[in-house]
Amino acid sequence: MRRALFATALVAASPGFAASKLPVSKVSKVPVSKVAVSKHEFVALALDEVHTLTFRAPVATVYVGNPTIADVTMIDARHAFVQGKGYGRTNLVALNRDNVQVFNTSITVTGNDSGSTVTLNRGAQRITLNCAGGRCQPTPMPGDDPKAYDSASSQASTHQNTARGLAAAEARPN
Repeated sequence: MRRALFATALVAASPGFAASKLPVSKVSKVPVSKVAVSKHEFVALALDEVHTLTFRAPVATVYVGNPTIADVTMIDARHAFVQGKGYGRTNLVALNRDNVQVFNTSITVTGNDSGSTVTLNRGAQRITLNCAGGRCQPTPMPGDDPKAYDSASSQASTHQNTARGLAAAEARPN
């Protein structure tokens, strides 16, 4: 939340904000959709999904009720990214420069409802799989069996770190 407040203050202080300086989503290969939200509508998105909010009036300060459920990154005074960080429901309130509330909405973060996600239940144990492309791969999600979750997360982290190391080594001048 402090990042959102700092980003808002920074954007408000710099009138020449360039579109090329927009923040990049931490989650790659996730489609970013535009959602124009009025004062009384709500935002529903999947875990790790990013949406763009368009405010009808410029805002100076944004608060998220529970930042473990959703995170907001300001793009400029009228646009923001909202990312689903954890399951649940929270709210988002935006104030203008006079500290008057100009926006208030609910944000609901759910699991991925795509047809390629499969949840395998074995008694009390749960494992989430992504079956896109005709092959199912473990996709660790909160609530999965801790042993399967830790194993898949560890393997994914090792793979990403190896790829980053190789990319850094190739980027170094010989």
